[in-house]
Amino acid sequence: MTAAERASSWTRLWTPTRYARNGSVELAYDTLAGSDGEPLLLVMGMAVSRFWWPAGLGQELASRGFAVARYDQRDAGQSTRMPDTGGSNPFVALARKRGAYTSEDMTDDAIAVLDALGWKQAHIFGASLGGIIAQRIALRHPDRVLSVISMAALPSDVSGLGAGRYVRFGMLAKLARAKIPEGREGDIQLSLMLARAVASPAYPFDERAAREWIEREVDSGPRDTRAQSRHVGAAWHGPKLRELRKPVLVLHGGQDPLLRVSAARATARAIAGARLVILPGVGHDLPAPLWPAVADEVRLLADRAHADAAVPVPPAQGRTPLPAAPRCDPGAVSPVRGCGRERAA
Repeated sequence: MTAAERASSWTRLWTPTRYARNGSVELAYDTLAGSDGEPLLLVMGMAVSRFWWPAGLGQELASRGFAVARYDQRDAGQSTRMPDTGGSNPFVALARKRGAYTSEDMTDDAIAVLDALGWKQAHIFGASLGGIIAQRIALRHPDRVLSVISMAALPSDVSGLGAGRYVRFGMLAKLARAKIPEGREGDIQLSLMLARAVASPAYPFDERAAREWIEREVDSGPRDTRAQSRHVGAAWHGPKLRELRKPVLVLHGGQDPLLRVSAARATARAIAGARLVILPGVGHDLPAPLWPAVADEVRLLADRAHADAAVPVPPAQGRTPLPAAPRCDPGAVSPVRGCGRERAA
């Protein structure tokens, strides 16, 4: 298949971009073409676009009976960029008591997307900062949420400098020190650097696949520290995490280079009945070999949500077991990166 054919195939995977509105904020969204079933909304992380969601994961979810949609949060991707009212240091933004907008505003953005889609309720799957927003959507709008999947995320109750106990600052400092040229090529270079940095140590990084979508859907989010600061500085004034009363799945990589596993444990511990799944050898991403098993976990969570609501559901199909991390082969030509003893969380 030629590069042009691959690009055309990729374009056909998702519907054309549409926009929802929350007041003056326009929110870009699309849906996985041909997906049908229970509504599932994907929420991506800090200041990066919806294109960071793997299309293959979306297809696995669709094959398990979900209609899959994704959107760009405000200050990310093709959605509205907000006025610059603060600095460009996300670490400083953590300590501020007031930001350009609130986390409540960000949860309302998601509801605006659900309204535009015509979805009265949905399962919410959030990654990284999107995981925190997913938790908070369920807390602020419980009538619109069926279940929550929080992946590689902090617990919602954490605010300000309290987040520091869960964050591994080494990778962030390394990215901040990187000298990257301005413009499109610089954005591509920085996105590739970020994709490598968060990749799973026990799974080979697919440079070709990453470069293909990064070059096609150039995202300035990784370099936009002002947008990152506005996201981080969006304070939450809503209910505590212990008040979340929806079925919740907490996923976290056992070797996440950005957030400690203790963040996931704190989230699961705060929510009655939450299921915690630690993925061995996984970083701050979700490698392709795990997509089927994670999709099975999401299906089981949705079935539980229906059971809790006393709604009949079809019999669950067989689960794909979560595989163990690949074994190291020191003699291989291309040994698995990061093999060895897992660092303590």
